[in-house]
Amino acid sequence: MYHFDWIKRHAERTPDKLALVDAHSGLELTYAQFDERASRLASFFIDKLALRQGDRVSILAGNSADYYVVLMACSKAGLILNTLNWRLTVPELEYILNDCRPRLLIYEPEFAQVVSDLRGAVAIEHQLVLSDSPDGNTASYVDALAAGDRNGVTAPRLRYDDTWCILYTSGTTGRPKGAQVTYGNFFYNAVGMGQAIDLTSQDVNLNVLPTFHAGGLGLYAGPTFHAGGTLVVMRAFDAAGLLGLIERWHVSVILLVPSIYLMLAQFPDFDRYDLSSVRSWASGGSSLPPSLVNQFASRGLVIQQGFGMTETGPTVFLIDRDNAVRKAGSVGKPVLHTEVSIRDRDDNVLGPNQVGELCIRGGNVTTGYWNRPDATAEALRDGWLHSGDAAMFDDEGFYTIVDRWKDMFISGGENVYPAEVENVIYEHPAVAEAAVVGVPDPKWQEVGRAFVVVKSGQTLSEQEVIVWC
Repeated sequence: MYHFDWIKRHAERTPDKLALVDAHSGLELTYAQFDERASRLASFFIDKLALRQGDRVSILAGNSADYYVVLMACSKAGLILNTLNWRLTVPELEYILNDCRPRLLIYEPEFAQVVSDLRGAVAIEHQLVLSDSPDGNTASYVDALAAGDRNGVTAPRLRYDDTWCILYTSGTTGRPKGAQVTYGNFFYNAVGMGQAIDLTSQDVNLNVLPTFHAGGLGLYAGPTFHAGGTLVVMRAFDAAGLLGLIERWHVSVILLVPSIYLMLAQFPDFDRYDLSSVRSWASGGSSLPPSLVNQFASRGLVIQQGFGMTETGPTVFLIDRDNAVRKAGSVGKPVLHTEVSIRDRDDNVLGPNQVGELCIRGGNVTTGYWNRPDATAEALRDGWLHSGDAAMFDDEGFYTIVDRWKDMFISGGENVYPAEVENVIYEHPAVAEAAVVGVPDPKWQEVGRAFVVVKSGQTLSEQEVIVWC
């Protein structure tokens, strides 16, 4: 079964079960309605636009329930979804679109000017505006649903290693690369994460992470749909709004990023909300300072640190709730169906308490990068994905992501990982945020330079930070 089959099965078994809640528009979709919308849209793609299996469909839109309808519709039709980061500039979007060459671009009205600026630079055969009304000659999403057949299309012939989505990485070392996420990757993430947090059809998941990223698109959404639970979609973060949605919808599982946890920790009305429904708070995207874990633990909330990559479907680790505080700073152990290995620069396997590169193998790992055989060959070697992250595991088998392998700098012959220094700085009671980078130094070759944001109402001198470290 593929992920569009999950929705159909739930529509048959529990048709009136709430599948999606759009906190911005107020739209609520049962599994029966979710499946019908996706079927109609898939029919429109195939029958009206004459798209064919393997064609790409790009989407430029913010978080919404209908974003997931588009996801499922593309899958039902065997089309490859490409999610576009709406924060990118027109030249950056132009590069991505010319690389993946979609036949259809779906966009929200607020991005109409961006789409207009792209015309002429990018050849796209069809466009569809994600709205109730057309945009000039561009058909609307509502019109597409009306024109599509509610019975959908003949299921495409698929394999688990077929690409269902192309997600472009940030491109910090050059042009962004399109990671090919397969149907199998989506499935194994759903199974691994579902098992890690004991997800059931009774769970309610709140997503505020951008749906153009792997975290917002499928990390928790996939497991939720697999289990037949409910997904509440928040368009953009604000502390009061998020906490209010948790209280209103009795959210039971949630994944946030460290920056959001930092803002929640500083939100003055945090303790006024009833958050007792949440049984699993998770964090990913970047390192979560142990001091922040302990701060939330003092409020009775346990944050489970995880780790994943666009190229791994995305989940690799999630620490269990029982050890999340005791092992603060650790991402735990690999999720189900995922293997990991720590290796040195010569590809030798390392043992406990030795820092090396994290390598990953399993059904959740990408098949490679779109149009980039060179990058694929560099990242995937002997069946292992070389992550570019420095990591280690302790004597109990708990893993810690030390830092990005390339962020490490050498000072006086010693390897220094900025994240380790940042965690020490975060422990200072006056520090709100911290970042450390290596800079050239005539004596030590490189030294660390810290950038610190002080909490409101606090003072902190440069010398105090140096002494603290």
